[in-house]
Amino acid sequence: MNTRRHALIVGGAKGIGRAIGAALIAEGWQITIAGRQSRDEALEAQGARWIQVDASDPEAAKAAVAQAGDFDSLVIAAGPYHRAPLMEETPEAWRGMFAHNLDPVLFLAQAALPQMQARGFGRIVTFSIANAERLQANPFIAGHYIAKIGVLVLTRSLAKLAGAHGVTVNAISPGFIDSGSMSVEEMAHMVKHIPAKRLGTVDDAVAAARFLLSEEAGYVNGANIVVSGGWGL
Repeated sequence: MNTRRHALIVGGAKGIGRAIGAALIAEGWQITIAGRQSRDEALEAQGARWIQVDASDPEAAKAAVAQAGDFDSLVIAAGPYHRAPLMEETPEAWRGMFAHNLDPVLFLAQAALPQMQARGFGRIVTFSIANAERLQANPFIAGHYIAKIGVLVLTRSLAKLAGAHGVTVNAISPGFIDSGSMSVEEMAHMVKHIPAKRLGTVDDAVAAARFLLSEEAGYVNGANIVVSGGWGL
């Protein structure tokens, strides 16, 4: 492609999403960031646009895609992390894990795929979590974990539909990444279980995203790149 690349990053105002946006801006990409509330003035000062959206609402997701304009890449990095004993989980928090981790993937893809397919090129990157494929028992993050398993199934389903049109849909599954989403104490406790003997950085996740968004990754479709330093092996 000879045109300037343009990515819509949903959940791009903090954590891994923000780091991806900053890296792409440095490479000359046009960036549009979408989120429910948070915005990043530093990225906006570098040329990023910001759209306010609750992507768990299908009409809002559709409107945000239309407002973003002609983009060729979609990164869905939004998704809250919630920890609670399963038997004490509330209906609101339980439903919220699916509404804000899983639903946006479907609604945003439904809105964005047609324009990518018409162009004959597109990249969609979703985010699950390390070990989701193993279907482990997780009684303290059950809602979040099940939603992220759903993200993998949905990612592969979308990949199968989109592949014939030059569009790829892939997932990144981070392990313990120091992105600010978990407490320092919880992450420090996990280091001893990570073969790499360190926490991951947002740059580790950015490297995987840059590859999946690249033109060179055109034959990588429906994949799940686990960025965990070997945690869970």
